Amino acid sequence: MLELETFAELEAAVAGRDAVVFVGYGVNTPAHGEPCALPRIAVELEPAARVEGAPFRVGEWERSWSDDDYGAAVEAVREAIRRGDVYQVNLVQHLSAPFAGDPRGLAAALGPLHTATLAGDGWAIVSASPELFLARRGERLVTKPIKGTRPAGEDVDDPKDAAEHVMIVDLERNDLSRVCKPGTVRWPELLIQRELAGVTHLESTVEGTLRLGVGLAEILEATFPGGSITGAPKLSAIQHIARLEPVGRGASMGALGTVRANGDFELALTIRTFAVAEGRIHLWVGGGIVWDSDPEAEIEESWVKARPLLARVGGLVAA
Repeated sequence: MLELETFAELEAAVAGRDAVVFVGYGVNTPAHGEPCALPRIAVELEPAARVEGAPFRVGEWERSWSDDDYGAAVEAVREAIRRGDVYQVNLVQHLSAPFAGDPRGLAAALGPLHTATLAGDGWAIVSASPELFLARRGERLVTKPIKGTRPAGEDVDDPKDAAEHVMIVDLERNDLSRVCKPGTVRWPELLIQRELAGVTHLESTVEGTLRLGVGLAEILEATFPGGSITGAPKLSAIQHIARLEPVGRGASMGALGTVRANGDFELALTIRTFAVAEGRIHLWVGGGIVWDSDPEAEIEESWVKARPLLARVGGLVAA
């Protein structure tokens, strides 16, 4: 397992090789106190067949943010929007619990929700992400942002959700245009409702044709972190996230997936993703805050995302 620091190091490490790759949210965002020790970038070259995980046990989950503190952060974002500093900011709450046993057992517990696992020396990342951050197939570059969430079986039909979603689609169009040929960025799917990771989401597809000579490092510099987990404008949203969130995002809101020897890749956004390190398990869940966000509704949306995962891995949630 390679543990790296920069996109340039990543591109050099995977050149001409098949690899599993993790890129942490903190690679090119403001430094923040992390709740667990994880590499900024991890690369498993020539990945071997996955080993079945052994049993594990999860203790009582604790939160880094109380409802009151989370609600106060929502109001702080609304005030920033009123001032014109930003249009949308994604806020994430963090949960953690004691953990004993084999982290790879989480994959079996997640069952059909499980999408990827990467384990290193003293840490593991186990993802149930439903969101494609970025994929390359030859000259084609595609992202599939999701925004708007309801419990499984319910429709996502709120104008607020649609407006929040369209903001991020526009941001992704802008990001892709930085590395794609002029006039090739398009959005063949917009606001498609799908059931993903135990909940209902709105999903869109944004794609473009890469300029000649653009490599992995340049693509990531232009697009990372993903707009659906930052907000818009992206740089201003990232600054508000660093100021408001009480702990770092750890394994969440980054990217995890495969890179092929021919340069193609498929990276999921690490939402609905667990990290295990130093005897604890961690999970981050949140959502996009816009002007007409209601604090109680935003808190509930984060739990809508967390409940299907917590139900599968176990552990009580502290009041």
